[in-house]
Amino acid sequence: MALLTPTTRWMMINMTDIVFATRNAGKMREIKGCFQGTKYRILSLDDIGVNIEVVEDGATFEANAAKKAREICRAAGLLTLADDSGLEIDWLAGEPGVDSANFLGADTPYAVRCAKILDMLADAPNHKRGARFVCVIAIARPGCDDIITVRGMLEGEIARTITGGGGFGYDPIFYVPECGKTTAQLDVAEKNRISHRGQALKLAMEALDKL
Repeated sequence: MALLTPTTRWMMINMTDIVFATRNAGKMREIKGCFQGTKYRILSLDDIGVNIEVVEDGATFEANAAKKAREICRAAGLLTLADDSGLEIDWLAGEPGVDSANFLGADTPYAVRCAKILDMLADAPNHKRGARFVCVIAIARPGCDDIITVRGMLEGEIARTITGGGGFGYDPIFYVPECGKTTAQLDVAEKNRISHRGQALKLAMEALDKL
């Protein structure tokens, strides 16, 4: 059994538990990767046994993230992060946007959703295929009514084909010209470095460190 170094022992004693309001395994892998080596221990809703479905009925990413963070924080009694994220497509006037998770129905597989979007953009020329991933993270604290929100964004375009087996959601159709790949082709470290969620998590950590 390996001995704990003084630094490791100090971090274990001073760890701060944070609930991230999700059950999405792919999202949790990315989040834990971003927080690795920090003083924060990230717990999912399943980790803490909270079984609450928050209705995300806001008109903006900020409204949905704030509502989710506030309700989960109240139920868990722990510092809580919650995100709302989605894909905005210029050819579709910003859709699916805040409805990204429910596009074509909440139970529709993402492979079907991606195929539908490619079909909807079949006539879109290359210079009209602009899109962006947006992620807003809200921070809620027990006993505090104020909600902190931060926003990350990754610009790109909609690919012509479904490409790549990594990531999740709309990653196989989101092409990043600077990388020459879809986000489904990026390894975890590279994706976390540039992604909308990686950017938002970095800003969230900076905000947490100031609390």
